[in-house]
Amino acid sequence: MAQAKTRRRPAAKRPVQAPRKRQDPKRYLRSLGWLVAVVAISAIAVGAVLLGKEQAQSGSEGPATSAGLPDTPDYHSLLVASSDPTRIMLGTHAGLYESTDGGRNWDQAALAGQDAMNLADSGGETAWTAGHNVFARSTDGGATWSDVRPDGLPSLDIHGFTVDPSNSDRLYAAVAGQGLYRSDEGGKSFRLASKEVGGAVMALAVMRDGRILAGDMEKGLMLSGDGGKSWRVVLRAVLMGLAVNPDDPQTVVATGPGILLSTDGGKTFDQKLDLEQGAGPVAWSPSDPKLAYVVGFDRMLYRSNDGGVSWKPVQLGG
Repeated sequence: MAQAKTRRRPAAKRPVQAPRKRQDPKRYLRSLGWLVAVVAISAIAVGAVLLGKEQAQSGSEGPATSAGLPDTPDYHSLLVASSDPTRIMLGTHAGLYESTDGGRNWDQAALAGQDAMNLADSGGETAWTAGHNVFARSTDGGATWSDVRPDGLPSLDIHGFTVDPSNSDRLYAAVAGQGLYRSDEGGKSFRLASKEVGGAVMALAVMRDGRILAGDMEKGLMLSGDGGKSWRVVLRAVLMGLAVNPDDPQTVVATGPGILLSTDGGKTFDQKLDLEQGAGPVAWSPSDPKLAYVVGFDRMLYRSNDGGVSWKPVQLGG
């Protein structure tokens, strides 16, 4: 991976995917005010999708190198290298960015000008990215990518994507407006797993025991224990990110109205950080399971060193 070339401190930038005025994030955890939360976060996500598509189609890109988070119109996915907790990949609608110093500095990486709405790890050096007309696999830790064109998907407008941690050949793809699809052949082909959940999913995760968590923008956080045949609501909140701790499957971080933490496998959540603009991409470090990162829509990267209990901004450019 290339080392960062500059360490200048960026000027203040506009917020990303942020509401125009402050909303009380705690109301997302209550049934009252649920409708307002859906409309607010849905508008944010739709706006980012449209803006990102325009950018990808025009080939517009952010700066090749930056101190702090890249200046792109959205941040959508995050992945920490399997063996290096300071090596992070950030997915945007303008392609991938990499940091080798724990998120202080970033370099533009692969897939420039393409959507990287999802990043997922299959273990070792194998990783996946999926988004708007992008579905690709890397077998060298993200240095190079190969297109994957599977059978069975109605389109490659993939808003949610994840890999089963107990079976690297089992993949789940939430296709916009369609449903949740599953592959048991390492992405060679997919079949429909659920029409009920998937078409409006922006956050997706699989537990080690096979349970599926899906952040549906219309219904809230949904849980399935039978491969997607049936679902129940476990949290009335619009979520933009989900990540299960690689060492403790009972510990789950969710993002949207700030940063939320569950220590009972997603049954209940407590808000750990109130972020005015909200939060999106989240990832755990496979080699240091106490370490996690979250990208705030205030253009700040947040880090937890204690399993998601407390969060602090990463000092940029240092």
